[in-house]
Amino acid sequence: MKSIFSFLLICLAAGCINRATATLAPGANITGMKSFYVVHQPRDNDHLNQVISDNLSFRGFHSTAGPELPSYKTDAVITYVDKWMWDITLYLLELTVTVRESAGSQPLAIGNSYHTSLTRLTPKEMVDEVLSNIFGPTNAPAKVAPVKDDFKPRGSNFGR
Repeated sequence: MKSIFSFLLICLAAGCINRATATLAPGANITGMKSFYVVHQPRDNDHLNQVISDNLSFRGFHSTAGPELPSYKTDAVITYVDKWMWDITLYLLELTVTVRESAGSQPLAIGNSYHTSLTRLTPKEMVDEVLSNIFGPTNAPAKVAPVKDDFKPRGSNFGR
């Protein structure tokens, strides 16, 4: 009986695993970088490159995204690897973001976010988690949509 309980506890705990890390190369100076280009992964149908680029722009950087390396000069090129999992719905299991000075150079920084089903985040939240670990948290105020006064939950008689 004790072994069954232990097995169930381990199985439940395995569904709650999450990890968020960032590693900077020795001597890397990413604080002076102002412009980034995010390369789109060919198999990415969710356009995470644009989500990453938007997050960088929100942080005050100049960022663009596209399918190939840019013909113009940027301070850094960002690539990413996304891994999706199915558990009732499809969700982003792991995201790894790599910052390089140019496409062929060694990584300056690598950030990773891993969330299993019970701790899953939206792709936008995972991008923010990874970039916060690499560049630090944003100082910009959270953008909150205004609440409409005439809000009524669908399918209810609330407020009638």
